[in-house]
Parts: sequence; C-alpha cells; structure tokens
Amino acid sequence: MTRKMAREEAFILTFEKAFSSDDVAEIFEIAKEVRDLEPDEYIERVFFGIFENIEEIDGIISENAVGWKIGRISKTALSVLRLAIFEIKYCEGIPASVSVNEAVELCKKYATKEDSAFVNGLLSTVIKNS
Repeated sequence: MTRKMAREEAFILTFEKAFSSDDVAEIFEIAKEVRDLEPDEYIERVFFGIFENIEEIDGIISENAVGWKIGRISKTALSVLRLAIFEIKYCEGIPASVSVNEAVELCKKYATKEDSAFVNGLLSTVIKNS
C-alpha cells in the first residue's frame, strides 16, 4: 500500500470516528472486518495517534481557525486537519509541505472547494506559527 493510500485510509477512519462514540480500537477492528482494511504501521500510528493527542490537535485548530469555532468546521475538513496536523507535529520524515498538499487533495476528493481552501489556509498558518 502506498503512503497516499494509507493516508486516505487513516482519513476515512478519522472521519468515521467523528460520527461514532465507539473507541478507536473498535472502529479499527470493524474496518478490518467490514472493509477488509489491511493493517499498516502508518495507518495505525496516525489513527491512534490523532486520538491520543486530540486535545492538543484540536487546540491547534482552534487557535489558528480565526473567526471559526471548531464545531462549525465540517467533519470532513476537521478530519483532514486532524490528520495533517498530526503528521506535521508527530511524524518526522514527512515534510510539512507534503502533509498540506495531501490534505488539500483529500479535501478536493471528499469535501468542497471551500473546504480545500480553508484547510490550505489554516495549515499554512499552523506551519507559520510553529
């Protein structure tokens, strides 16, 4: 599985969690059974890592989403932001520019044009402020 494919799977899991009260381990196991998700080191690290650090990640989003409350951000954009910010903060070896570009591509595929512009701008601000 390519990194791009693994990133998309991690996004889908993160998006699923936005609609579920199940814990992350349950969501991961269900995805393995129902969607035939192939366990991958990157997917596991990112998906579980996002929710281990969710308060910090959401804090970064809130700090940089000027004029936006986190509850107003679409679940798609929020899931993409969480993934990208986790990569930027916790994944050495992945350039921030790659994380931003891949986040925008995920938004183009799964969200709206406005979401992709919002995500690009917010992530650029996060990088500038780090």
